[in-house]
Amino acid sequence: MKRHTALTIAGSDSSGGAGIQADLKTMLANGVYGMSVITAVTAQNTRGVAGILEVPAAFVEKQIDAVFTDIFPDAVKIGMVTSAEMAERIAERLSFYHAKNVVIDPVMASSSGTDFANQEVLRAWRKELFPVAALITPNIPECEILLEDKIETPKDREQAAETIGRQYGCAVLVKGGHGTGGADDLLWTGEKLAWFPGKRMENSNTHGTGCTLSSAIASFLARGCSMEEAVERAKAYVSGAIGAMLDLGAGRGPMDHGYLIREEGVCYE
Repeated sequence: MKRHTALTIAGSDSSGGAGIQADLKTMLANGVYGMSVITAVTAQNTRGVAGILEVPAAFVEKQIDAVFTDIFPDAVKIGMVTSAEMAERIAERLSFYHAKNVVIDPVMASSSGTDFANQEVLRAWRKELFPVAALITPNIPECEILLEDKIETPKDREQAAETIGRQYGCAVLVKGGHGTGGADDLLWTGEKLAWFPGKRMENSNTHGTGCTLSSAIASFLARGCSMEEAVERAKAYVSGAIGAMLDLGAGRGPMDHGYLIREEGVCYE
């Protein structure tokens, strides 16, 4: 029986709650064999980022080649990209290998306020990476950066999702966690808009939820789900993990990605 596979291209999080570590845990939990290309090594925890060590773009390219020439991924998730050259090399390699189901989580800043992307990187994302994506998953502040406009109402979100999607020829999921009221997400598939209602839960252990959501979507796409079904199931997975109110220590700890899901009679840990 062939095991579905997914590749994460992202930064390493020393606390284990976001980035590569969160992605691989999420892929395993959702029944997918995960592989990784590390773009940066970070010294961080749930409270902030103490330092970032960028991996040379040429070595990022070598990692991609190593994966695709051996275990071809059914889906690819892209997170932290630290330079324009890196974005260009990632896009070129993914295009060369005709990568499938590319999900981009445009990491522009950490929740603690550390900037991960400058204007040069943003231009490279727009020019190089977004055109190879099947889906991009910006939150509301990231959509405002991409559109250079404020997003205040549900109608604004709908217009933003469709505008971004048509501009780059991909599906767009506008995450609603930074909005007011509920945590409702909005998907533009290229043909229609679909809202995914979410209840806002009081849980401080939410470090890495954006990484987890995008890698869960990639996992379900790798398993053959439609875009809408993949988003729905990924959102349910993340909501379930947050709702479990698990804690790893005093104060704020990362979301426990060991959260169990049971599906089709199989329990993945």
